[in-house]
Amino acid sequence: MPGIGPVLLSRLRKAFPSLETAWRASARELQKIEGLGPKTAEEIVVARRALHPQRLWEEHCQENASFWLPLDDEYPKLLQEIPDSPSVLYVAGPWQQWDETKTVAIVGTREPTVYGQRWARRLAEGLGRAGFTVVSGLAQGIDAEVHEGCLAVGGRTIAVVGTGVDRVYPYQNQTLHRKIIQSGLVVSEYPKGTGPQRAHFPSRNRIIAGLCRATILIEGQVDSGALITLRQANEYGREVYALPGALDYKQSQGCHWAIAQGAQIVLGVNELVESLLALPVLDPVSPKKAKAGDRPPIAKQPPPPVETPAVVVPEVNPQQAKVLAAIGTEDAVSFDRLVATVGLPSGEILSLLLQLELAGAVLQLPGMYYRRLV
Repeated sequence: MPGIGPVLLSRLRKAFPSLETAWRASARELQKIEGLGPKTAEEIVVARRALHPQRLWEEHCQENASFWLPLDDEYPKLLQEIPDSPSVLYVAGPWQQWDETKTVAIVGTREPTVYGQRWARRLAEGLGRAGFTVVSGLAQGIDAEVHEGCLAVGGRTIAVVGTGVDRVYPYQNQTLHRKIIQSGLVVSEYPKGTGPQRAHFPSRNRIIAGLCRATILIEGQVDSGALITLRQANEYGREVYALPGALDYKQSQGCHWAIAQGAQIVLGVNELVESLLALPVLDPVSPKKAKAGDRPPIAKQPPPPVETPAVVVPEVNPQQAKVLAAIGTEDAVSFDRLVATVGLPSGEILSLLLQLELAGAVLQLPGMYYRRLV
């Protein structure tokens, strides 16, 4: 549907007794949903006239053998807590209940150093032995080392991919993909047959962060998708860690930046396991205990307004300028609204927003809202 992303879909689910009721709602009723304006409401009413929900559902079930919906018992409870949880989660592999409070993500660059590769595998092995479920993205580099390390010690690993669960990207990870679905899971918000698209990979990062009690950054530059994952984990109220590296390694820049902003330092395998085991117990079945916005963001918040010299407006490229124009100078704007307004893939918009945040031009607020600062 036009203008409806995961955040608005989650709000619709909460505002109406069922999604069927939301589907039949009038434009006036839809306008009452936060972030859903008159224009989008009218577009929904017009677009749904040409759609047949029952037929679409039957076709979907025929094409996708295994998937979870938010109301299903199998759908991860920690993932339900985030404001932009996927409306459908496609899965491949033998499902078995796992302790969500012992689920940890390890993420990093596709072009790691030997040091980064060594520590990615070492940490994954240590967490696997300690009974943690280890999550990563099945990409080249750090992700592959993480999955391989966990599997090597008989641990359980989950790969969150930006394609359909039946497609493997990159192709070099075909064997690894087969090994994972023998004892773990491959999950995606994209249906069977979906090929690799650049915009999908930043979007899937929120699922990695949302699935896990904690996220660990091994290596990544300050504009990397891995750092986006870490920041999203922090936004969701989860613990974040970063591995320190050499100051002259570009791959360690994101880690050092995160540590400077408050991420915990990885000091070794045993120290990490002890730290994770000492975290307060989360009961994902009970009312939310860690809501987005409960924790201070990694990036420092701007101080209260005071008299200061004139703000220096950073230089922006045309795409960044388009995002700034869509945010405007008034109230904060939801991520879904930006996707609908800007007209770029959601993954590209996430990357542009991070660039603008680092430049001091945009502030991210709880619930995937953004406010312009210049």
